[in-house]
Amino acid sequence: MPGQNAKISVVLMTRNEEEKISACLEAVRWADEIVIVDDYSTDKTVEIAKKITDKIIFHRSLDNHDEQWNIGIKNSTCEWILHIDADEIVPPDLKEKIQGILADSKGYSAFSITRRNYFLGRWMKHGGWTHNHLILFKKTQAECVGRGIHVKLKIEGRIGKLKSYIEHYPFNSIYQFVQRQNHYSSVEASGMFAEHGSGKLKELNYNLTVKPLKLFWKMFIKKGGCREGMIGFIFSSLYAWIHFLKWAKYAQLTRDGA
Repeated sequence: MPGQNAKISVVLMTRNEEEKISACLEAVRWADEIVIVDDYSTDKTVEIAKKITDKIIFHRSLDNHDEQWNIGIKNSTCEWILHIDADEIVPPDLKEKIQGILADSKGYSAFSITRRNYFLGRWMKHGGWTHNHLILFKKTQAECVGRGIHVKLKIEGRIGKLKSYIEHYPFNSIYQFVQRQNHYSSVEASGMFAEHGSGKLKELNYNLTVKPLKLFWKMFIKKGGCREGMIGFIFSSLYAWIHFLKWAKYAQLTRDGA
C-alpha cells in the first residue's frame, strides 16, 4: 500500500549466549519479526529467547556460518533483514535510522553499519578496531557467500552507508577472548590448508615473524591504540597474537600433512 512502511526481520545466529541474548533481543523488540538460528545451545539461550520470539530454528553449524546466515534469511518473512549477533545491541539512534530506511530506502538494496567494538567493557575508539558491516539488506537481493567463520553478503543492487553505530560486546574477559580465538584460529588454519596445501615457506615465515609485529605497530601506533592506554596495548598485542596463532597452526598442519 502507498505510504506503508516496509517490514523488517531481525535474524540472529546463537550458541550458548545466555549472558547476552536477553539484552540483544530487548533492543530489537520493535522489529516485525525475530528469527533465531540456534546451534543447539546447551545453556538457557533458547529458554530466554522463547520469551520474546517463537521463531527458533535449530541447525548444527559445524562452523559454517554461511549456512546459518542463509537459513535465517530463507526463514524470514519480511522485505528487509537486519542480521545481528547475540553480543550486539541496537541503540535507539540506529533504530530510528533503520525505521527511516523502512519508510524510504531511496532505491538502495542494502546498507552497511559501523560496528562500535567494546573490549573489556571499554569502547575501543582508537586502534583500528572499527569496521563497516553489511548487515541491513533486502531479503530477495542478498545471499551469504564464502564458507567458514568469516563470510560476506553478495548483494544485487546499490549499497548505502547508514550513519549510525551498532554496539558490539564480544568479550567479557581476556580468558574468553583467548578461548574463542583459539577455536577460530583452528578453523581458519584448517581452511587455509584445505585450500592451499602446504603453501610457500617464504610466505609462512613472513606471517609467523614479520606480519605480527607489523600488525601490532599498525594497531598500537598508526591507528592510535596507544591512546587507549594499557587496554590499547593489551588489545594490540592480542590482535597480533591472533595472526601468529593462525599461522602457527597452519605450520603444524603443513608439517603433519607433509
